[in-house]
Amino acid sequence: MIFIEDLTEKARLYYKSDSLIPILKAVLLDGTSAVALYRLMRFFVVLRLYPVAYLVQVANKILNQCMIGARAEFGPGLVLIHPCGVIVNSAVRAGSNVRIESGVVIGNNRGACPSIGSNVFFGSGAKIIGDLRIGDDCFVGANAVVTKSVPDGHLAIGIPAQNRVRRPVSAEASADL
Repeated sequence: MIFIEDLTEKARLYYKSDSLIPILKAVLLDGTSAVALYRLMRFFVVLRLYPVAYLVQVANKILNQCMIGARAEFGPGLVLIHPCGVIVNSAVRAGSNVRIESGVVIGNNRGACPSIGSNVFFGSGAKIIGDLRIGDDCFVGANAVVTKSVPDGHLAIGIPAQNRVRRPVSAEASADL
C-alpha cells in the first residue's frame, strides 16, 4: 500500500529508521493526516467516485489547510512536513520521495504545470509555477520562485530562483541534519 511507503519515508526522515516503532510514531506527526486524506482522495478518483473524492479534498482543506488537486499524482514516499498553506494543482505529476514544507505552491501558468522528479525537497514558501521540470535529487529553497526548469541534482534558490549544483554532503554532516 502506497500510504505505508509514505509513512516509511517519513519515519526515515524524522527517526533515521524504517522499523515498526518509528513508523507508528510517524502516524502522529504533523502532515500525516493530510497525506492520508490525499491518498484516500486519489483512491476515489481512480474508482471514478468524483463526488466522494471532492468531499475528501474539502475535508483536507478544512482540517489541514492543504489543497492538493484531485488529479495530482505523487509517487510513494510523499511527506508533507507541515501541510498548512500547501497548494498543488491537479495537473502536477511527481516522482517518489517528495518532501514539502508549509506554504508551498506548485501551480499552473497558462494551462501548463510543473513536473517533478524523485527525491525532491521544497522549502517553506517556495513557488513553482508553469511549464517546467524539477529534476531528480533537487532542493528548492525557502521562498524560492521557480519559473525555469531545474536540472537533476541542483539547488534552486532566490527570487527568481537561480540554479546551483548541489555539493555532496559528508556522512558526518548529514548525521547532524
